[in-house]
Amino acid sequence: MITLCMDTSQSFLVLALMNDDKVIGSVQKDCWKRQSEELFPCLLRLMNEHNVKPDEIDQVVITEGPGSYTGVRIAMTVAKVFCALKEKSLFTLGSLQLIAGNCAHCHVLMDARGHRAYHGVYENGRLIGELQALDVAELQAQIQADETVLGDGHLIGREDSWPDLANHFSVLKNQWKPVENVHLLVPEYLKSSESYLVKRK
Repeated sequence: MITLCMDTSQSFLVLALMNDDKVIGSVQKDCWKRQSEELFPCLLRLMNEHNVKPDEIDQVVITEGPGSYTGVRIAMTVAKVFCALKEKSLFTLGSLQLIAGNCAHCHVLMDARGHRAYHGVYENGRLIGELQALDVAELQAQIQADETVLGDGHLIGREDSWPDLANHFSVLKNQWKPVENVHLLVPEYLKSSESYLVKRK
């Protein structure tokens, strides 16, 4: 079974092709604000390299947010149109969950602009507590020095840490959430936060 994986929720364009449980080809490219331009050329190149035709794709998995207001929609729109037209199955993962992978215990940060960050704590690929959009100063006080931080670590004075996101699609396969009606799928928002409306400069 061939699966197309896509994530455009943050600064990277992430694409992967899976054959059953194995990633056979991937792209992880930093192209902030160019994802809509880069997605199709990169996807076509990836499919050609691995001799995969559109009709051979059996299912699609994407990230549903939180993340860039526009970015989340890029992969989601492509997936919804493709799956509706081709009558293929669609699955989702959380954007921060994808970054976490199956890390034993970690904090995941993603820049939400306006001195805020999307934040989640994960254990073995599962969210502990709630996703939040918090002030960076609050996060600096909350996260201990010996705790693992993935994603936009620079927000709290750490190094950025971006793992192999394409591989994490495979690692988290047992947590893909099936979409019953592709037409009703919308990005996951943090309703208490207005930071989605703050555009990255």
